[in-house]
Order: sequence, then C-alpha cells, then structure tokens
Amino acid sequence: MGKYNQSSVTEFVLLGLTGYPELEAIYFVLVLCMYLVILLGNGVIITVSVCDSHLHTPMYFFLSNLSFLDICYTSSSIPLFLSSFLTSKKTISFSGCGVQMFLSFAMGATECVLLSMMAFDRYVAICNPLRYPIIMSKTSYVPMAAGSWIAGGVNSVLQTSLAMKLPFCGDNVINHFTCEILAVLKLACADISINIISMVVANVIFLVAPVLFIFISYVFILSTILRIPSAEGKRKAFSTCSAHLTVVIIFYGTILFMYAKPKAKDSSGADKEQVTDKIISLFYGVVTPMLNPLIYSLRNKDVKAAVKNILYIP
Repeated sequence: MGKYNQSSVTEFVLLGLTGYPELEAIYFVLVLCMYLVILLGNGVIITVSVCDSHLHTPMYFFLSNLSFLDICYTSSSIPLFLSSFLTSKKTISFSGCGVQMFLSFAMGATECVLLSMMAFDRYVAICNPLRYPIIMSKTSYVPMAAGSWIAGGVNSVLQTSLAMKLPFCGDNVINHFTCEILAVLKLACADISINIISMVVANVIFLVAPVLFIFISYVFILSTILRIPSAEGKRKAFSTCSAHLTVVIIFYGTILFMYAKPKAKDSSGADKEQVTDKIISLFYGVVTPMLNPLIYSLRNKDVKAAVKNILYIP
C-alpha cells in the first residue's frame, strides 16, 4: 500500500514519568547531579590519561576511550530528558529520534566490545607479563580500540536504518524516556520480523560473544592468580583487574536483570512493571557511566597521583 512507502509520523511523544508527577522533581535533581558527576569524572579520566605520560599504557588508553564513550552515550539522551522536565514539550522529531537511537546503539555495542578488549589486556598483563610489552604494543591496542568503535558504528547503522525505514502511520507515543528501540518498534504499522532477527544476531555478536570472551579470560586470570605462591602477590595481581571486573558485573548485570526478570500478568502489575523498567533503564544509562570513573580512580594510586600533578597538589 502507498502509505507504507513513507512514514506519516514527523515526531514522537516521550512519556517518561508522565502520570507520576511526584517522582519527576526527584528524578530531575538526581539525574542532573549524576550527569554532572559523569562529565566531571570521565573528563578527569580522559585528561589525566592524555596529559600524564605515566598513564600512556594500553589499560588507560582503553579506559579513556570508555570514559569518552560514556560521555557521548549520556549526552545523547540526558539533556533532552532534563529539558522535558523544565518545559511542557515532551516530543522529539523523527530525525532526532533516529540520531538518538543511532548513538545509543553505537555506544552500547562499542562498550561491549571495548570491555572485552580490556579483559584481554588484563589477561595478557597477568598471564603473560613478560610478553605484555610486545603483545600489547601501540600497533596492537590502538587498532583494537578503533575496531571496537567501528564495529559498534556499523551495527548501529544497520539497526537504526532498519528501524527508521519502517512506516509509522498511527500512534506516536513512546512509553519511555528516550527513543528506545523496542518501544519504537511497537509503534510500527508493518512487519518487524527482520528487525527482531537482526537484533537477535547483533545481541549474540555484541553481548553473548564478549561475555563469553570475558568469562574465559577471567578463568585463565583466576587460575594464574591462584598459582602465585605469596598472598601479597595474589593481592597485587587481583587488584590490577578488580576495577574492570566490577564494571563488567555492573554493566552486564543490569542488562541481564532488565531482560531476564519475570513479566507481570495483571494490568496493575504491568503498569508498575513499566515504571520499574524505566527506572532500571535509567540506572543502566546514567548510574553505570557515573560509577565507571569512580571505580577506576577510587583505589587507583596512579590516577590519584596524576590528578595531584595536574592540580599541582604536593
């Protein structure tokens, strides 16, 4: 039919927490504070990684990429999310929704691959320390990071283009804070089988495969640490990968909880579940990027020393 050749929807309405005005003010303050911490914390990580020569190592190169990624990811949605609280406008243009979806997909897929690259870095550092300078040379870790970004970008172009080509000729209300892909697909007035299949394949490549790679890496890492004779040696070896392991658990744990938790069957339970899903999505999209720089710097003497050098603190 002719109406399926072109979308008649020019903008989408983002419901967010509409219907829960008592929560809006609380979440506005919380999200604003967390966003400022994200910009400050990740900005510090990037600055010290670039300015301090002692941090010109593969681990901090990957970490600075992760920090830049978190800034881009949150900046693609949080400013719009905050502005919706200050104004009555809760809409986003069709093209703006596509851009937001693209950035969300690209950053999410890139982070999955990047975390697996960081796991490989820790594996080589602990299991093959003598060969570490050779294996993780600049000619290796720069292409690894670049490959993560390219893979995430290619996947995002595919998923976003498939979604935005769909006809949206009816309801334009997205029951979410942002243009979340599943919420958008529900509004399409055409078959979305190809979209679902492509997303399943992408999830296997960008979620399942990196998780398996990280798991196998840490099996070898743990095996190597347990063979270290001294308790002090074990502690030092584990401390070099504890921050990365914590970030991985938070990142993938939140995703697992989002999609593996049981669904409510009654209508009242479904309404409460939708609010819970939104809050969990907020945790995944805001809290995790806020925690990353804190986790990596809180007990990291190198980062603390680099910050003091930049600020000229004795």
